[in-house]
Amino acid sequence: MAAPDNDESVEPAAIRRHGVLFRAMERTHRPKLRRSDITVTDEAAVKRATKAAALGNAMEWYDFGIYSYLAATMGKVFFPSGSDTAQLLSSFATFAVAFLVRPVGGMVFGPLGDKLGRKRILSITMIMMAVGTFAIGLIPAHASIGLWAPALLIFFRLVQGFSTGGEYGGASTFIAEYAPDKRRGFFGSFLELGTLAGYVGASGLVVVLTSVLSEDQMLSWGWRVPFLVAAPLGLIGLYLRLKLDETPAFQKLEEGDARAAEAADAVETSATADLGKIFTRYWRPLLLCLALVAAYNITDYMLLSYMPTYLSEELGYGTNHGLLVLLIVMVLQMCVISQVGRLSDRFGRKPLLMAGMLGFLVLSVPSFLLIRQGNVVLIGLGLFLMGLSLVAMLGTMSSALPAIFPTHVRYGSLSVAYNLSTSIFGGTTPLVITALISVFGTNLMPAYYAMAAAVVGVVAVLCMRETANEPLAGSPPCVETEEEAAELVEAQSGNPRL
Repeated sequence: MAAPDNDESVEPAAIRRHGVLFRAMERTHRPKLRRSDITVTDEAAVKRATKAAALGNAMEWYDFGIYSYLAATMGKVFFPSGSDTAQLLSSFATFAVAFLVRPVGGMVFGPLGDKLGRKRILSITMIMMAVGTFAIGLIPAHASIGLWAPALLIFFRLVQGFSTGGEYGGASTFIAEYAPDKRRGFFGSFLELGTLAGYVGASGLVVVLTSVLSEDQMLSWGWRVPFLVAAPLGLIGLYLRLKLDETPAFQKLEEGDARAAEAADAVETSATADLGKIFTRYWRPLLLCLALVAAYNITDYMLLSYMPTYLSEELGYGTNHGLLVLLIVMVLQMCVISQVGRLSDRFGRKPLLMAGMLGFLVLSVPSFLLIRQGNVVLIGLGLFLMGLSLVAMLGTMSSALPAIFPTHVRYGSLSVAYNLSTSIFGGTTPLVITALISVFGTNLMPAYYAMAAAVVGVVAVLCMRETANEPLAGSPPCVETEEEAAELVEAQSGNPRL
């Protein structure tokens, strides 16, 4: 007797191998695939796109890392009156100011990226970031021009924040739309490798400068050097981005060739993504993205931006020693982050994200108890435990977030959600933690804050849909070889259930 059609044992190997795609098509009742629907990636082009996007992300976090690592110095240069705590709070308030304008940048650049293309907008944001950072290095101190000094600092921080509003959403979209479906996690992890590289470059440069220069020299001119370095970095990043082609997914959308075989909600043929449509039609994925980014960014900024200040200002630990320990932790994260991306391709985004969230929920207090001991080994162990939790999110988030939204609104929706959440929760993290420590009088407040964020993250991960190895919503399947594309079409035609 012939086996029934739904018997898994008689399915061709190709159907079993591409089962995720077929299940997605069954859910949405899409027409059958044609060969012209499927994108075959060029690995060299994918690597160039990944490199260009990661470098821009590295520059973004280099900019913000430099400011946070020099927070105490910047407070003395631009806010000389008041106590050390008042100077630090003023410095962190200026740090947070840039995040207030990030949602505006996201609302401007994001929809433009969906309408005009990812490449063009990413080139503009790169120029603005470089100009804003370089200009900060040229501002005269408060002693020279008085209140104009903090005013100019705030202005150029706003330029940085506005440009950054279009950076992460565009860069993660760029990589996600270039990468083949089954390796999106691996290539996406390099975006956060750029994050770590920016922080490592910033902390390493600050360590070198504070080691070879006296405090007076740092206050006089040494603090300017890291900001001035942004100019050549920006030119390199701009050159790489201008050499790239537009993403295959956006090209197909522009040409009107993106079809319903792409496991997505129905899309319009227009690439226009106005804000009204984003907020009214896609509010559910927006809320999910907001929650994921809030949990991720609070823990990220707490560990990578605020921790050196915490070690020096709250625990009285040497600035350089704290930066060096954190530098080692970040280098270790860089060594494993691409493997985390591979794991997310193999086991899924949700298990890796959940591991990171639960890690912060369970390990935050033990980690800070170790850090409070003041011993360099125990500090390193505490940072390492939190670093493991963070790298599980770092290596996964940049491939998970773009998959939440369909192609025609991906850049805009992700930019809006990411920057709203980052503005409210991420950029304010150093300021909020410093204030909470002052109010409650306990230096365990960073741990409690991270745990609260992790609870939100756990709920968000439980609510999200697994997207590993699936085509991006609103985009055609993306494979690595012509043989794989042909196999997909042949396997589908032989599957009686489709």
